[in-house]
Amino acid sequence: MSLHLDYIGIDIAKAHLDVFDPKAGHLRLANTAAAIAGWTATLAGRSVFVVLEATGHYDSALRHGLHAADLAHARINPMQARRFAEATGRLAKTDRIDAAMLAELGRCLKPTTRPVRSQARDTLAGLHKRRDQLVQQRAAETVRLGETAGLPEAVRANLIAHLDWLKAAIKALQDEIDALIQNETELAGQARLMTSTPGIGPVTATTLLALMPELGQRSSGTIAALAGLAPFNCDSGLHKGVRRIRGGRPRVRRALYMAALAAARANTRYRAVFNRLVNAGKPKKLALIAVARKLLVTLNAMLRDQKPYAP
Repeated sequence: MSLHLDYIGIDIAKAHLDVFDPKAGHLRLANTAAAIAGWTATLAGRSVFVVLEATGHYDSALRHGLHAADLAHARINPMQARRFAEATGRLAKTDRIDAAMLAELGRCLKPTTRPVRSQARDTLAGLHKRRDQLVQQRAAETVRLGETAGLPEAVRANLIAHLDWLKAAIKALQDEIDALIQNETELAGQARLMTSTPGIGPVTATTLLALMPELGQRSSGTIAALAGLAPFNCDSGLHKGVRRIRGGRPRVRRALYMAALAAARANTRYRAVFNRLVNAGKPKKLALIAVARKLLVTLNAMLRDQKPYAP
């Protein structure tokens, strides 16, 4: 006898949550931990599955509230949700409509539960994002400093002062990131395993810790697709298209691409993969993507088995 699930859809905004429950109808909650805890308490004894859209940090309180209440839930890519809405004829878009649509998506597609990031990983993700922002600012200001010929000395002095501030701010964030990882047993252990791999430095390891919590818990094909490193077919009739990577998490993919560059230069195993593809006529960028995927699959197996890199 199969267990009947009530699929509940939740549309998320900064200040509130719109909930569609097939048994209770529509309701609106404040997007706060207290309000969410009060609502999840009313679901005791029911078999429910909650479907929500990924909305950055605005869904953090809800995710942790659902996890604390031990309620199964899935976090859906907004593009997937929108395409489902269009495919089912829902052209109008309001918070209430979206909540009902997400409940219907859950009932039809039966998505799998995604692991919830711990509070430490959420904090790490926030620190990592801010570090990235400052690094981008530093790169832009460095370019501007190189273009100050003919400008007043005051402009050059201002740029230098800002660059000094950015350098100090980035170091402070990095120190905070390092301390957070070292103070969390799970994160510290995973960081040690990852950095034993050629090409994987502290920044790449931090990126994966913050943005790829599924590492070590999924199959190699699934983890490659999540990172956007899995090639997909593009065939129709007699036409056989070129397989291309698509989707996934861009920041994770960029980090692994840079790691692949380092690994292909410094490690015999990964250099052999790169050279074999280039010698077969493949573009160098494609060969590096292949190395990046191999790195990710290796890391996934290492974290799954809790074993360091074996040369």
